[in-house]
Amino acid sequence: MTKTIKKTKNKFGIKEEDIVERGIHLGHITSKFHPKMKPHIMGVKNNIHVLEPEKIIKKATEAFKHVESLVKKNKKILLVGTKIPIQDLVKKTAEECDIFYVNKRWLGGALTNFETISKRIKYFNEMEEKKEKGEFDKYTKKEQLDMDRELSKLEEKFGGIKNMKKLPDMVFVVDTENNEVAVHEARIKEITIMGLCDTNFNPKLLDYPIFGNDDSISSVEYFLEKLKEVILKNKKEQKNA
Repeated sequence: MTKTIKKTKNKFGIKEEDIVERGIHLGHITSKFHPKMKPHIMGVKNNIHVLEPEKIIKKATEAFKHVESLVKKNKKILLVGTKIPIQDLVKKTAEECDIFYVNKRWLGGALTNFETISKRIKYFNEMEEKKEKGEFDKYTKKEQLDMDRELSKLEEKFGGIKNMKKLPDMVFVVDTENNEVAVHEARIKEITIMGLCDTNFNPKLLDYPIFGNDDSISSVEYFLEKLKEVILKNKKEQKNA
């Protein structure tokens, strides 16, 4: 299947040639297919569903326009991506954008039972403060080791949301199928959901689906870079306004 690659781009610099070169338009094998994605698939290549690049650009543009509006209103964003290959990338992007993140295992109830989660976050922050003040020094070496281990576990669970005082205004889920529980919890709490939507996921579960390969590091990296550009550009404009 051949197709002329257009070199046009939109206001966010999302180009069809980038989408094709990075394989963002290549979905899953045909046996792994969600029927709700059928209207957005233009064909099959080597037993793999191929997404329409124009629709990828259209949906990504809609999504990033919404991110723009959120940043301008100082709304809070939570970035979620827990597959091992993307964990560091998710953390790096979130820290550079100064947004909340979950890059390890999703904690059940993180959104639907936020009151309980908040108590654990408070305990984690208190433990961190005690260590910083040197209060661990009064304990035995074994006790200090146990507390350090506990702190390490708490950091892994809550490090990216330790300053999240209330539910976020939007959740951006990178690996939607892998984090369907996060999507489900956000829907229950009526939080706006944005995320990468591959050919095996139901786009109707997302308010702002960004069609594309969610297994490819190159694809994930591309959209997280665009997310970062939009957030940082608009934060800078807000600061200079």
